[in-house]
Amino acid sequence: MERTIRVLVAKPGLDGHDRGAKVIARALRDAGMEVIYTGLQQTPQMIVEAALQEDVDVIGLSILSGAHMTLLPKIARLLRDQQMDDVLVVAGGIISDEDATVLKGEHGIAAVFGPGSNTNDIVGFIRANAGIARS
Repeated sequence: MERTIRVLVAKPGLDGHDRGAKVIARALRDAGMEVIYTGLQQTPQMIVEAALQEDVDVIGLSILSGAHMTLLPKIARLLRDQQMDDVLVVAGGIISDEDATVLKGEHGIAAVFGPGSNTNDIVGFIRANAGIARS
């Protein structure tokens, strides 16, 4: 029996715009995933603690504030510190291609989805890459 993919959707930092995160959360839920939405203005520590407590397979980070090169690496580091290397981390928002390359190559962010990304592509990526074998 296959385990339901559990996804934490979070808005790190002082970004106050959550429409995109809510659209993604709904698309993931409609695709049969269990979604936990943490709300606005979460610190990296709050996000990692919620991911640990909720035993998630995936963390989806939505960031529009421009602080992605500070906040996302910090979240990735905190996950490693908690031995949560099996959690897939994806990001979305306003992130340049150059920054996305660094986030993926140096910080372990599995994918970066920009504005206009197709929700079916996001669902497909998570299904293909989430560590559901850990059940």
